[in-house]
Amino acid sequence: MGIGGCIILIAAGAILTFGTDWEVEGANLDVVGLILMAVGLIGVATFTSIAKRRRVVVPPATPVVEDRTVRRTYE
Repeated sequence: MGIGGCIILIAAGAILTFGTDWEVEGANLDVVGLILMAVGLIGVATFTSIAKRRRVVVPPATPVVEDRTVRRTYE
């Protein structure tokens, strides 16, 4: 599940918790929404920590040479 799936879980949980007033026998939709939001947040945290580890810094192939201008004064 990528970051998009996690964001969809957070959005669906927020809609169930804050945006609806439905009554369902045997299930509390507020709790279901909170669980979906928590799972989405855990997924985002896990995905970003894994993405940080996958980044590899590649050194430049050629050495960097800086040009310096030397000014000489003749007296």
